[in-house]
Amino acid sequence: QVQLVESGGGLVQAGGSLRLSCVASGSISSINTMSWYRQAPEKQREFVAVRTSGGTTNYADSVKGRFTISRDNAKNTVYLQMNSLKPEDTAVYYCHYVGRAMGYWGKGTLVTVSS
Repeated sequence: QVQLVESGGGLVQAGGSLRLSCVASGSISSINTMSWYRQAPEKQREFVAVRTSGGTTNYADSVKGRFTISRDNAKNTVYLQMNSLKPEDTAVYYCHYVGRAMGYWGKGTLVTVSS
């Protein structure tokens, strides 16, 4: 079992920045993938960014150039630095971990961007 706890969400004005954190605990595999997804009201959950334990990253087109995903493998923590936030970035942001062919979700942290 792996537990994920997100933090760092909040209310910010358009153009502002936030940094989300997700700490993983439990049976952590040395080879894993940690990602961020988001779900806006009345919309489906969508991919935001991913970073593997080996350092490979990928981003949704909607956040490229504005968001940066990073990891501290020693702390089993993944970060999402979000800059130039837009009202359409408003959503609950979820951390996702995949290791040993098992996937886990955090409970999410709410990001609200006011115009």
